[in-house]
Amino acid sequence: METKEREFRNFTVSEIRAATAEDGQKKISGYAAVFNELSDDLGGFKEKVAPGAFTATLEKDDIRSLWNHNSDYPLGRVKARTLSVSQDLRGLKFEINPPDTQYARDLLVSIERGDVNQMSFSFFTDDDNWENVNGVYIRTLLAVTLLEVSPVTFPAYPQTSAVVRSKIAELNQADQAVDPEASVKAAAQVRAAIRKRNLQILNYR
Repeated sequence: METKEREFRNFTVSEIRAATAEDGQKKISGYAAVFNELSDDLGGFKEKVAPGAFTATLEKDDIRSLWNHNSDYPLGRVKARTLSVSQDLRGLKFEINPPDTQYARDLLVSIERGDVNQMSFSFFTDDDNWENVNGVYIRTLLAVTLLEVSPVTFPAYPQTSAVVRSKIAELNQADQAVDPEASVKAAAQVRAAIRKRNLQILNYR
């Protein structure tokens, strides 16, 4: 039985904003994911989210919002009606009613100043599709279980999940059987992408 691993993805979304509603309640809103936008190289592959990838999870799951993915700093929750998450033609929309706590007030100030302008979401993959487009592996997320949507200070560069690494290895083997030279080039691209990602991680520390 295949074990699912939690994955994280980040988007720089200019629409993330903090505002005050008519009742005086502060709100944070924007997009946590955008459909059909190809990611940067994630370590041997690129990725996009298909429209409707969140349909099933939005109907049944109790999604949370955390500050920087930290469970010590909850911002909202679907079950508590302090977080709403929905899909439109562009992507995954959210609206948070943050608590009146010091960390939430600090976050609101940082968003208003433009210091925080990125959202991240974590998920389990339920269904995906892989293809080789001009020598680049493209993964399309078709259905996911959404765990949380979170404002973040820095984009995360987590290790590629074991399931994804296994899939890339499988694709490489298949390509090698058809075209050994193409497989060597693909392996070199993976190594270069990993080096680039490691440099990005060091730059953020």
